Amino acid sequence: MSKNRHVSETPATQFLKRHGVTFDEYPYEYVEHGGTAESARQLGVDEHLVVKTLVMEDEHAKPLIVLMHGDRKVSTKNLARQIGAKRVEPCKPEVANRHSGYLVGGTSPFGTRKAMPVYVESSILELEKIYLNGGRRGFLVSIEPSVLTALLEAKPVQCASVD
Repeated sequence: MSKNRHVSETPATQFLKRHGVTFDEYPYEYVEHGGTAESARQLGVDEHLVVKTLVMEDEHAKPLIVLMHGDRKVSTKNLARQIGAKRVEPCKPEVANRHSGYLVGGTSPFGTRKAMPVYVESSILELEKIYLNGGRRGFLVSIEPSVLTALLEAKPVQCASVD
């Protein structure tokens, strides 16, 4: 594991440092369409601990972030019901890039270009440690899940379905 190899700063790592968050860096070889399964395999961790950052939008095209276990999908119907929206759908990659300031495959919930509401699958908050994108493709950071609610005011939801 190459966790000791330093990766240049990103808006996400700058955000974490500014807020005094302890995190470890995990660079890996980015594989197009490899997803969390590929990063988990390379890092030797359970894909359930790798959290994907998904930029979605409601029926009014208002963006939001959903944090989900790598081995689960988001039930957009359940999510919409829980957040009081008529519907929720993933943003097109170029729209997600515009909202977050990150390339798809390198999206972090920290240090986004626009402030967006953040929703987190509630079972993620029960984990001891999670791995999520550090703000560029091929780069994860590990943090305690409590950081999500403390710094992002992430609201717990139950919208996971098995991949």
